[in-house]
Amino acid sequence: MNTRHRSSLASVLVCATLLTACAGSPRPTPAATTSTQTTDSYDLIVRNGTLFDGSGTPGRRADVGIRGDRVASVGDLAGARATTEIDASGKAVAPGFINVLSWANESLIADGRAMSDLKQGVTLEIMGEGESGGPLNDAMKADILQHQGDIKYEIDWTTLGEYLDSLVRRGVSLNVASFVGATSVRVNVLGEDDRDPTPAELARMQDLVRQAMREGALGVGSSLIYAPAFFAETPELIALATAAAEAGGGYVSHVRNESHRLEAAIDELIEITRAAGGHGEAYHLKAAGEANWGNMARAIAKIEEARRQGVAVSANMYTYTAGSTGFDAAMPLWVQAGGLDAWVARLKDPQQRARVIGEIRNPPAGEENLYRTAGSPDRVLLVGFKNPALKPLTGKTLADVMKMRGTSAEDTIVDLVIEDNSRVQVIYFLMSEENVKLGLSQPWVSLGSDAEALAPEGVFMKSSTHPRAYGNFARLLGKYSRDEKLMPLEEAIRRITRLPATNWKLQDRGCLDVNCFADVVVFDPATIADKATFDSPKQYAVGVEHVVVNGVPVLRHGEHTGAKPGRVVRGPGYRP
Repeated sequence: MNTRHRSSLASVLVCATLLTACAGSPRPTPAATTSTQTTDSYDLIVRNGTLFDGSGTPGRRADVGIRGDRVASVGDLAGARATTEIDASGKAVAPGFINVLSWANESLIADGRAMSDLKQGVTLEIMGEGESGGPLNDAMKADILQHQGDIKYEIDWTTLGEYLDSLVRRGVSLNVASFVGATSVRVNVLGEDDRDPTPAELARMQDLVRQAMREGALGVGSSLIYAPAFFAETPELIALATAAAEAGGGYVSHVRNESHRLEAAIDELIEITRAAGGHGEAYHLKAAGEANWGNMARAIAKIEEARRQGVAVSANMYTYTAGSTGFDAAMPLWVQAGGLDAWVARLKDPQQRARVIGEIRNPPAGEENLYRTAGSPDRVLLVGFKNPALKPLTGKTLADVMKMRGTSAEDTIVDLVIEDNSRVQVIYFLMSEENVKLGLSQPWVSLGSDAEALAPEGVFMKSSTHPRAYGNFARLLGKYSRDEKLMPLEEAIRRITRLPATNWKLQDRGCLDVNCFADVVVFDPATIADKATFDSPKQYAVGVEHVVVNGVPVLRHGEHTGAKPGRVVRGPGYRP
């Protein structure tokens, strides 16, 4: 997690079981959409490429003819004319990639180009892990404004739909979509305290979910290791997920524990999904901490068994062995109740500080502590501060700062949160490469960066980041598909196109059949690769040459065209 701040169920299950293309309305087979030579004219033709339509079938030689924002023809268009042409000779032509877990909420306000994702072929950012752009109330707006980091902006929206519309009004090169955050809904009604909602409050929370669904939310998303999200018990989450499912929406979750209690957390995800009756997904599936690496196979087995029983459940991942979040994931949850200001005030109280330090060393039962899970302070990398006086510490490990200050790990963590008046953004090295490969090998796993969409310029130079922001999708296609042959190219493309489009009922997205929206990426399978590293993360991926969004070229020969044709992609419950 990079910042704090569901056609019928039966059709979804068929899609997941057969691993075929059924995003939105049923589609003709590729043979039915293939054209013979034609003298028609188009706005844009992508010629001479090897077409991967996102279904998981091998690539085939075909041209793609586009009129307006839709694919109009697929096949041999040798005699056709077009206003604009892209020569894809020797290249792969695929549907635009779908980032199912994006934290571009604020970065798109600062820079709507979304360059770090665009240069990997991403054409849709899906947000809403726990927190979402709305619904906001006045107190939430004031809190956001007070605690903004490097990116400063005015809030000209209240609801989730208004937030997404605001992004498009400001100008975005990629399409945007979102789940409504269970945390946002909870804070809107209950604030940030550790308490259960009354029946009337829970009904109000469900109504906020229903409103978000009418505005186009894809479902509801939770992030259960953090305060105040952790304070929500399973029945509350079932109630919210059920409200989303009424309109065809799903449930996604950063599950309650990703380390020593991973299996129990997956059980809760499956329980909520089964009870609500929609599609469910574990966000950034992992087994965190060396002592817990064996839990990954068992968690996968639980998901497989649930799928065999007819529960529509899946997962997404990023392609790295480290995660990134804040020092809130290293502290007990009670100290964070009430929000950031209350958290920092408690840390300044000597008696409460002593209790916190003791519980960082010996975490409360059932709670996750990623500092302890990482194993040592040299496996914790500091990447984001708000306080200019602390920014020189960016890129140093927790061990480095302990040595500089002569303080313990626990005292250093507490001091940095107080001094920065933020959770402080850090990277925790937690996972094994074997488990990354094991997870990516599952046919129901899609990809999410769990990161902002950035550029190595402007305001984004004030902080560092995780390399997944610049390399997650290219790393799948290059390192894992081409180099390590973990899956064929057509399967890798399916995972980041038709699979998520099917899971989340994205009408006419994630496909390159006739009448699909013309979101297209042209890349070189031989050269596509991630370049970002943990030491030097602000490096663009290579190998993507052209990107088209809603029929408009946004990336030509690797360079941004200046176009911002991105739109809101709305969920199945949308009611204009």
